[in-house]
Amino acid sequence: MTTAKELQKNLTWEFSHIAKKNTAAKEAAFAYCEGYKEFLNTAKTEREFTAKAVEKLAAAGYVPFEEGKAYKPGDKVYFVNRGKSMAMSTFGTAPLEAGVRLNAAHIDSPRLDLKPNPVYENHEMAYFKTHYYGGIRKYQWVTVPLAMHGVIIKKNGELVKVCVGENAGDPVFCVTDLLPHLGAKQNERKLSEGIKGEELNIVIGSLPFVDESEEEGVKDAVKLNALALLNEMYGITEHDFMRAEIEFVPATKAQDVGLDRSLIGAYGQDDKVCAYTALTAEIDTKAPYYTTVTVLADKEEIGSYGNTGLNSDFVLHYLEDLAATQGANIRKLLRNTTALSSDVNGAYDPSFASVYEERNSCFVNKGPVLTKYTGARGKSGSNDASAETMAKVISIMDEADVFWQIGELGAVDEGGGGTVALYVASMDMDVVDLGVPILCMHSPFELSSKLDVYYTYKAFAAFLESDK
Repeated sequence: MTTAKELQKNLTWEFSHIAKKNTAAKEAAFAYCEGYKEFLNTAKTEREFTAKAVEKLAAAGYVPFEEGKAYKPGDKVYFVNRGKSMAMSTFGTAPLEAGVRLNAAHIDSPRLDLKPNPVYENHEMAYFKTHYYGGIRKYQWVTVPLAMHGVIIKKNGELVKVCVGENAGDPVFCVTDLLPHLGAKQNERKLSEGIKGEELNIVIGSLPFVDESEEEGVKDAVKLNALALLNEMYGITEHDFMRAEIEFVPATKAQDVGLDRSLIGAYGQDDKVCAYTALTAEIDTKAPYYTTVTVLADKEEIGSYGNTGLNSDFVLHYLEDLAATQGANIRKLLRNTTALSSDVNGAYDPSFASVYEERNSCFVNKGPVLTKYTGARGKSGSNDASAETMAKVISIMDEADVFWQIGELGAVDEGGGGTVALYVASMDMDVVDLGVPILCMHSPFELSSKLDVYYTYKAFAAFLESDK
C-alpha cells in the first residue's frame, strides 16, 4: 500500500534552494560571478556593453558576418547594429531550415538622460536638465553619486566618447533633495510624486568663470565655467549637446552583498545579468546541432521601439541574411525556431509580501525563472508560452541538471511588466521567458544571487547545445 509520504514525494513539487541540493555549486558560481562583476563595472550603457562584447567575441574567434559567404559548422560570426545592439551566431550541423536556437536579452537599463538643451544656471549653481529613461522610482535617484557616460558628435562629424565619474579621482554628480527639516509639504506628496520629473536636475558646478580683464564679469558665469571645463576635456560646446546621447548612471561599482557574499549589488542588472550570461554561453558553445543566434537588444525599457530595439526588423534581417548563406527558406527557419526571451523577473521580497502571490513567485537562490507569461490586466501585452514550448525548455534544463523555477511578475492586478518575448513571437517563433530573479529591480542598486546568475548561464548553455 502506498503511504501518504510516498504519495507526497511522488505527486507534489517544491523548488529547492540550490545550496541545499548542491553544496559544490557555490565555488563555481562565485568564480563565474567575478567576471560578471568586472563586466558590469565597465559596461554600464548599451554602447559600452556592445563594445565590450565585441572585444570578448573577437578574442573567442568570432568575425564580422559577411553576406553571401559560405559558413561551415562551428564558424562563429557577429553583427553590430548601430553600435547599440547586436547578434552573434555559432553555425550548427543542422540545416538552417530546421530552425535556430535564439536567445534574446537586452542591454539598456533605466537611467537619467540629458535633454537636448541641458545646461543652465540658477542662483549661481550650474545644472543639467534630464529626462528619465525607463520605469524608475524617481525618489531613488536623488542624493546618489552619478557618472556621466555617452557620445557627442561635434560639428565636424567627430565622435567624442564621454565618461566622467568612474575612474579614481574623477568628480561625480548628484541630484539634490530637501532636508527633512524643510520637507513637511514634500512629505504630503504621493510616493510616486515625492520627486517630480522636472526636479531631477543634476548639479555640475558652483564656481564662476572669472576673467580678471573684465570688471563686471559675464552673465551665467558658473554655467560658462562648466562649459569651459567640458570644452577643455572634450573640445565641445553647448550646441554640441543637441548632437549627443548622454546618460547618467550610478557611479557605484558591483559589490558582494551579505556576510556570506552570496548576493551581487550593482546598477543595471536588469537586464545585463541575462545579457552577460547569454554572451558567455554563446561563446562557450562549440559544436551545436542547431545554429545559435544570441541577440543583445536596446530600448527594451521603453517598449523596444527604435531601430536598435526588438520591435524593429534588425533581427529578422539578420536571420534572413543567415538563411541566404544556405539558400534556406526563411519562413521555415522562423517557424522551426525555439527562442528564449531572457529577461529578469521580480524576486519575492518578504518585506513587501502583499504584492506577490507566494505559490507562483520566484525566489533568490532557486535558479533561473521560467515565466510563462508577463503583461498586466489579464496578461495584456504578453507572450503566453505554449505547453509544448514549456515542455521542451523544461526537458532541456532537466536533462542538463540545471536548477530552475517557475514565477509570475507579482500578484494578479498588482501591476505587471513586459519583455521582448512578444516581439520574438511576432516573427512566428516559439518563445518563453527565462531569466534571473532580481530584488530592488529598476533601482540604482539591484540585487541578484550568484547561484542564480551561474545557473542562468548553465541554462542558456544547455539550451544552445541541445538537439531537441
